[in-house]
Amino acid sequence: MGALAFSVHILTACGAGLALLALIAAVAHDWPLMFLWLGLALIVDGIDGTFARAAGTAENAPRWSGEVLDLVVDFTTYVFVPAYAIVSADLMPHEWGLPAGFIIAVTAALYFADTNMKADDNHFVGFPAVWNVIAFYLLLLRPVPWVTIVTIAAFAVLTFLPIRFVHPFRVRSLRTVTVTMLALWAVLAFMAVWQSLAPPLWVVAALCLIGIYFLVIGLVPVRAGK
Repeated sequence: MGALAFSVHILTACGAGLALLALIAAVAHDWPLMFLWLGLALIVDGIDGTFARAAGTAENAPRWSGEVLDLVVDFTTYVFVPAYAIVSADLMPHEWGLPAGFIIAVTAALYFADTNMKADDNHFVGFPAVWNVIAFYLLLLRPVPWVTIVTIAAFAVLTFLPIRFVHPFRVRSLRTVTVTMLALWAVLAFMAVWQSLAPPLWVVAALCLIGIYFLVIGLVPVRAGK
């Protein structure tokens, strides 16, 4: 049982390896490949918890902290690689890109260390540092530089504001709708990546509408018992 439990830690740690592959793709400016590796890392992040509970990893392999391992891997895949992509993808002038990347890394590191990042109802408090999603939309839409700069500044500020963002699986309110929207987003995002981030307009429009849903759904009041 100990070996099985440890294998879950190995699965989680594979996310760091996938982050390295994503970074190599980013250095080559192969953004679709980068997002494919980051997408695989998201899948690993989504399933390892289920396996950990089934194998009793916390009890049977206690030498390694699954929580710390998750944070290490998540920082590389959610923040570090996307920040590099945002800086190096010619989304804004170089003199703005480096400060933007620095701000992303610093604010996200502080968020990952925030002991109050989750509300009692499992909403994230403040922007949950999913810079991989921000990088995806910036590389998909390629807005003018000032829009990119304002977007990065806005989400960096939102990191520290008491604004709720939904956790798709752990927030009970409207969970069926939210999970359905997430599944649809995943399919459309894969289509966009497969088409080298140049999908048909309807795919882009649908991705933007779903993105708006996730931005505002956390602001919907939660009714007791729901």
